[in-house]
Amino acid sequence: CKCHGIPTQSCLSSLGQFPIFIDKSVLHSNIYNSSLKMIPDFKQQISELEKQKQDLETRLNEQTESMKGKLEELSNQLNRNREEEGTQRKTIEAQNEIHIKEKEKLISKIQEMQEASEHLKKQFETESEVKSTFRQEASRLTVENRDLEEELDMKDRVIKKLQDQVKTLTKTIEKGNDVHLTSGPKEYLGMLEYKTEDEEKLIQNLILDLKPRGVVVNMIPGLPAHILFMCVRYADSLNDAGMLKSLMNSAINGIKQVVKEHLEDFEMLSFWLSNTCHFLNCLRQYSGEEEFMKLNSPNQNKNCLNNFDLSEYRQILSDVAIRIYHRFIVVMENNIQPIIVPGMLEYESLQGISGLKPTGFRKRSSSIDDTDAYTMTSVLQQLSYFYSTMCQNGLDPELVRQAVKQLFFLIGAVTLNSLFLRKDMCSCRKGMQIRCNISYLEEWLKDKNLQNSLAKETLEPLSQAAWLLQVKKITDSDAKEIYERCTSLSAVQIIKILNSYTPIDDFEKRVTPSFVRKVQALLNSREDSSQLMLDTKYLFQVTFPFTPSPHALEMIQIPSSFKLGFLNRL
Repeated sequence: CKCHGIPTQSCLSSLGQFPIFIDKSVLHSNIYNSSLKMIPDFKQQISELEKQKQDLETRLNEQTESMKGKLEELSNQLNRNREEEGTQRKTIEAQNEIHIKEKEKLISKIQEMQEASEHLKKQFETESEVKSTFRQEASRLTVENRDLEEELDMKDRVIKKLQDQVKTLTKTIEKGNDVHLTSGPKEYLGMLEYKTEDEEKLIQNLILDLKPRGVVVNMIPGLPAHILFMCVRYADSLNDAGMLKSLMNSAINGIKQVVKEHLEDFEMLSFWLSNTCHFLNCLRQYSGEEEFMKLNSPNQNKNCLNNFDLSEYRQILSDVAIRIYHRFIVVMENNIQPIIVPGMLEYESLQGISGLKPTGFRKRSSSIDDTDAYTMTSVLQQLSYFYSTMCQNGLDPELVRQAVKQLFFLIGAVTLNSLFLRKDMCSCRKGMQIRCNISYLEEWLKDKNLQNSLAKETLEPLSQAAWLLQVKKITDSDAKEIYERCTSLSAVQIIKILNSYTPIDDFEKRVTPSFVRKVQALLNSREDSSQLMLDTKYLFQVTFPFTPSPHALEMIQIPSSFKLGFLNRL
């Protein structure tokens, strides 16, 4: 056994059953010797452990020194941070005090502004009352002024009549018994004499400076046009081509200028559209052409032009009238367009509809108060204003019908286009509301005696859309009825309405995709437009009908308000 020369118990036991007899002194000697051999190893180990201990102590000292340095740095940094925090705190406190003072100042200013606002509000209310009073007074004075103008014109007529009688009586007295006494006033020829140098003044006063509201309401329609034509007759009677050409060119240029200066003034455009058409009709009526003389009286036929053919100027005037008409329509459309969707589509006048909205489609907030929102009444009032202005300015009834037809087309097109774009408006109840509003428009046409204007027909697409929203949309027979009834709507438009249909209560049901496919299959045989939206800028072709004037030229008198005293009635 090699156990450092010392027999261990295990070694001994490994010998098994062999008996061993060892001397105890020998055993002790061996153990001692072995121990002596191990001492140098132990010393070496102790020496190494002492070195390790010294190394550890050295490292520990170094780390201790390093930690002391770091602790000192941290302590210094902490002190510096405390000093900086103190400085910042003082700065913040100072700023806070400044902010508090500024806040107090702002609160004071706000209070002052509120007081000023209240004061201005009261002042505005006072000014509104004053303005209202002024408006009422202005309206009263306007009416009074018109009455006075009418009275003045009546007096002018009486004065002229009396003057004519005085002249007649004077001549009768001078001639004595040699002259046959006349029983009536002087007989006029229906001409107005003017001097060439007065032409500019004539155009200025009769066209450029004339205000529609200054023309008395009960005067003959197109009075300025009749006065112009009476001057044309005078130049024609003189057989003066230069004078006639100058007058016609000046009159046409004057009309163009006054229209250009009032491109947004509906009343002025209406007035000069009327007078341009009346002037054009006078040139036709008294041209001497047989087709225009059929409805003339014998005296009117005597007043026909004798020396010049003005057909070229008739064409120029017709072109001018077309341009005025187009501008006239644009101004009306610009005025009524903002009212159409709120009045025709959004405003809910039928009881029970206003409280029912489809989920997710609540009424949009608006800065306009509900009381100020446009309604169907707003649309009708705007139409009535247009109509009364056209009638007051003597616009030909046929032109009035054409203008109303154009306006009704716009109302239908704008409403229908908005319906296509808004799912919240595609419901049965909204269809009922649209149908109700259409009936208001039809009643308005009837009230104005405009049933034959074809305006109602322009609403047919909208009327069919309203019907489509209300009709049952379930069975095959429903699909067939939709196909047969909605002839004014294109296939694209019908499918769009069906897909957009949005029930707003439990009584309505959504349109199923299968039903839409049934309708689509029926519509496939159609060859109509694939356009969804209607062209709101579309203009119907305008025609200017020939309407002869029933007024005898020799009976026409010039009001003093026209400032045409330099003209001499012949």
